[in-house]
Amino acid sequence: MGVASQAVKAVKGSYHEEVPMSQKKQSAAELIKCYEQMLLIRRFEERAGQLYGMGLIGGFCHLYIGQEAVIVGLQGCVQPQDTVITGYRDHGHMLACGMDPKGVMAELTGRASGYSKGKGGSMHMFSREKNFFGGHGIVGSQVSLGTGMAFGHKYKGDNGVCLTYMGDGGVNQGQVYESFNMAALWKLPVVYIVEDNGYAMGTSVARGSANGEFHKRGEAYGIPGRVVDGMDLFAVQEAGAWALDHTRKGNGPALLHIKTYRYRGHSMSDPANYRTKEEVEKVRQDHDPIETFRQHILNNKIATEDVLKTLEKQVRDIVAEAAAFAQESPEPDASELYTDILI
Repeated sequence: MGVASQAVKAVKGSYHEEVPMSQKKQSAAELIKCYEQMLLIRRFEERAGQLYGMGLIGGFCHLYIGQEAVIVGLQGCVQPQDTVITGYRDHGHMLACGMDPKGVMAELTGRASGYSKGKGGSMHMFSREKNFFGGHGIVGSQVSLGTGMAFGHKYKGDNGVCLTYMGDGGVNQGQVYESFNMAALWKLPVVYIVEDNGYAMGTSVARGSANGEFHKRGEAYGIPGRVVDGMDLFAVQEAGAWALDHTRKGNGPALLHIKTYRYRGHSMSDPANYRTKEEVEKVRQDHDPIETFRQHILNNKIATEDVLKTLEKQVRDIVAEAAAFAQESPEPDASELYTDILI
């Protein structure tokens, strides 16, 4: 039984079975599951940051703290055949797709039990079982790949859609617009998602983009777009439902410009001196996606404070177990240098 299921069972009879939402109703179990997923991503990323500081994670490490509502909201709209591809800020996407926290953390620490056998690290891991196809280190490269995956869905006729994520820096890459053109021309089932966290690597949208209205970037190709509050889980769910419905009906691609915010720097090596501590703290206080959703749960009596505290402890235990598993797992054998190589 999952953490959310346990929490719901523990308070059976003390929550409303149906809770109003803008376009649909969701059960208490579904809402608590969303809260659990966002909390798991947040705590997992905090622990990953700690392990990086201890020297147990090498290379680059890009944390998703602050953006949890984006992937959790959209994953709540997908069907089993749908696929997901993103850039290198990808740990949250993996967890929301259902990948095992142990395997993800083991890959971060370069262990043989990781999803890419310890050879992919933070930026490159995959799970065909969970329809997650990376994790890509070249800025914008995943957009072309996601478009190709959408072509695969159409070719096979499986009614699947590829959710293709990019950042506000990646959206300015030329291959993005080549992909837009092909997807629109062939009416491919792809939803393009711009996770606009405001700063790309360290340059604000205002200084790096002549036009920051990214939802309009597909207009020249006839791709409809919407701008979305990425700190509001319900807003993301509603936009995701619209985009996937539009695309799944054979109308071609859709584009979502999701405005979110990251609390940490671009990567663990980024001191983030390009913004003030006051700016970050104000977002945390006024717009944190997890705290906002937590208050929604309490205000609507979906669950009690005690239940949420129990859920928090269970999530922390899951993350602690994943970290211990990663540190105890063996490193890859030297012979692995010669496996999984395409010539």
